[in-house]
Amino acid sequence: MPIDPDLAIGAELDEVPFAWTQSDVLLYHLALGAGGNPTDAKELRYTYERDLQVLPTFATVAVNLRTYEPPAVSFPGIEVDLAKVVHGTQAVTVHQPIPVEGKAVARTRIVDVLDKGKAAVIVKETTVHDSSDSPLWTERSSIFARGEGGFGGKRGESDKVELPDREPDVVIDTPTLPQQALLYRLCGDRNPLHADPEFARAAGFDVPILHGLCTYGVVAKAVTDALLDADTARVSSFSARFAGIVLPGETLRTRIWRDGTRLLVTTTAPDRDDAPVLSDAVLGTV
Repeated sequence: MPIDPDLAIGAELDEVPFAWTQSDVLLYHLALGAGGNPTDAKELRYTYERDLQVLPTFATVAVNLRTYEPPAVSFPGIEVDLAKVVHGTQAVTVHQPIPVEGKAVARTRIVDVLDKGKAAVIVKETTVHDSSDSPLWTERSSIFARGEGGFGGKRGESDKVELPDREPDVVIDTPTLPQQALLYRLCGDRNPLHADPEFARAAGFDVPILHGLCTYGVVAKAVTDALLDADTARVSSFSARFAGIVLPGETLRTRIWRDGTRLLVTTTAPDRDDAPVLSDAVLGTV
């Protein structure tokens, strides 16, 4: 079915009540690679319930933790084959520190549908409120649907982040695990692209690739640890564009520039000639 932007834009999806526990938070952090040094006090704040804190990027998995089927790209005016879809951008803004356990309601709407010619970009926004209707976080994401453009929609404007004309203030190398995609999929994203070699080849990849949102969380943690003393309460937001794939087991190289209360970030894969991974990334601080 061709995309119908008039039907899609502004469409509100069903409300989703959900809950999470300390164990869910611990699993998410472990799936990002937390606890590599299991006696380090800062790592234990991610992996041990005594002083547990929540990385704001947990917002990207909290709603779908109990999802056990591959996701479907099926919305009003939109039906897209999952094999054609890659994550485009992701942003999370937290309105207060995320509790280590709780209940909430997610409300999602289609914000925009852009026509990039050979592809369509579908932009969604989700707002999450706790049981007392207090706002917890706002999440905005876009997906890139290959072969679904050409429907006559608007192209959209560039949101490129300009980096300072100087060397980065900090450079961090972060290893990923060979089994990281298999761990991360337990947080609710069962897309076979990240586990099934045959599906990955059909989608145009030599091997299963790491979830973009896993990379997003790994980088957010690395920046928080390196520049914010591993204090997740100091993170107000994190946004990024997915510029390329990550193969499980690769090392990520993250370059960071201080810009007032913002940290400007790019991440590459040095094992593949510094191939871009995340671009236009900004971590907001408080």
